[in-house]
Amino acid sequence: MIDPIHSLAFSIQANRGVYAVLFGSGISRSAKIPTGWEITLELVRKLAAVAGEDCGAKPDDWYRAKYEREPDYSELLDAVAKTPAERQQLLRTYWEPTEAEREEGAKRPTPAHRAIAQLVAKGFVKVIVTTNFDRLMETALADVGIVPTVLSTPDQVHGTLPLIHTQCCLFKIHGDYIDTRIRNTPLELSAYPAEFDLLLDRIFDEFGLVVCGWSADWDEALRGAMTRAPSRRFATYWASRGKPGSSAQRLIDHRGAQLVSIDDADSFFTTVQQQVESLEEFSRPHPLSTDAAVASLKRYMSEPKYRIQHADLIALEVERALEVISSEKHALRTSSAPDSESITARVCAYDGICTTLMAMAIQAGQWAEVPQHQSWSRAIQALAITSSSSGAYQIFIELQKYPATLILYALGISAVESGRLAFLNEVLTTQISREYHEEQLAVQILPPFCLFEQGGAAARLLKGMDKRHAPLNDWIHEKLKPSMRRSTRTDEKYTLLFDKLEILIALCYGFHSTRGPDWYWVPPGAFGYRSKNCAKVLKEIDDSLSSSGDDSPYVMSRLFGKTTAECKKTMEDFNGVLVQIQREMR
Repeated sequence: MIDPIHSLAFSIQANRGVYAVLFGSGISRSAKIPTGWEITLELVRKLAAVAGEDCGAKPDDWYRAKYEREPDYSELLDAVAKTPAERQQLLRTYWEPTEAEREEGAKRPTPAHRAIAQLVAKGFVKVIVTTNFDRLMETALADVGIVPTVLSTPDQVHGTLPLIHTQCCLFKIHGDYIDTRIRNTPLELSAYPAEFDLLLDRIFDEFGLVVCGWSADWDEALRGAMTRAPSRRFATYWASRGKPGSSAQRLIDHRGAQLVSIDDADSFFTTVQQQVESLEEFSRPHPLSTDAAVASLKRYMSEPKYRIQHADLIALEVERALEVISSEKHALRTSSAPDSESITARVCAYDGICTTLMAMAIQAGQWAEVPQHQSWSRAIQALAITSSSSGAYQIFIELQKYPATLILYALGISAVESGRLAFLNEVLTTQISREYHEEQLAVQILPPFCLFEQGGAAARLLKGMDKRHAPLNDWIHEKLKPSMRRSTRTDEKYTLLFDKLEILIALCYGFHSTRGPDWYWVPPGAFGYRSKNCAKVLKEIDDSLSSSGDDSPYVMSRLFGKTTAECKKTMEDFNGVLVQIQREMR
């Protein structure tokens, strides 16, 4: 069995910014900040002292005998401190270090806090939810240069930016100990403000979840928020020392969570952070090599006299990538059957291998002139050629084409953004040699839904993609987004360009299809479930054809027709199958 921590590291590294962390008082244990149970026992001791009794070494047994009920943190706190202000003053001594504690390093961020902060600094985690009142997480984040958006009151939640636009959101659902409105009592923990519930609903629906140091015993409203989450797009990992309690187990069962047995929060988060960074390092070439290659490409594209150097630069980078792809490390024959772990690891490795080519392709899509286009067609040809091996699993054979798909998308999005539709047509109509088969166009074999025998079910084995309608399309969308941010500026504009590219790919595929009208099919894309973007792109194309006729850039590029009439016929056929695509992706 794969170690759950390894599985979690793969998931976080492959789905940057997708996993949220939920932690409770257990994460602060090594900082000598007491847990809720430890504070409960201390309150029982104080109660016994006030009553003039000796509770002995087991104050909880004394309390049960005295009051015939289990000691309860919230009830005790409510009994000894009647107002929020009184509770705040009583509790702050548990979180603020004394001079002696400062000298011994107590009540400072733990290795777990610092590991989470490192994951935030590198963009792997964006959302942190905590029941803790202390400020150890803020301190750890500040030490790595992160100023989080801290939410602890309804008005803060109401006025905050959407989660995707924040570098880090720290949601302190029970408040901050400096604020007298902290939540402690059963009544306070039984229900949250509407603003809290709405934000928790979004987090539990839209993000994967890593839970640690939270017993789930006391927090009724938080349990309710987790229970009512309508879907689980990404996995939940629940880290626990020993067997989870009944409340935690019910939530684990409800969310289908992966239970991770740990020794402590510090070793757990430190291990996850180190493994994520190891995977990232494994998947990425040295950044200077990418920067140098992009700088050279720009220089060679600027003047015709560098045409030979331009061609050689691209060819050498393709050769380097193919050498790594065909190495023993990525052998087609493996000792075990492909599974989610091995497929995700291979795709992540291919992503890393192609990082430099991808960065170069983005520049080329925007600036390459006609004499330079052929070098990229040759790159697509070389990357798309697959080899087979006796006893190899078919999915690994098919995955050999993925680097070509990734580079096609990098070229394509940038070309669409800069209006270089003729270049896009050259790339899509590149002839690809196939072992034991006739040559086919790149557009016919490289779209994500074409890699795995039309349908892409195998792509759902990628970590975090099991619930996606267009798993490999969504994977590529996230992979290219950071590289396109400088030119697209906003995620919304980037996604619209991505959808426009996939629509143009589908139209081009349909135009070159050799199937009869009864078997018309185009490769679906994420546009199938982003219906607003789809409608916007199709209207733009139709308006261009209607207003400009044969002078429309869509006709002049010959992407999906050589005349206005041909283009409109292709669009009519596409609209006919689009209804089915959108229905299947609902």
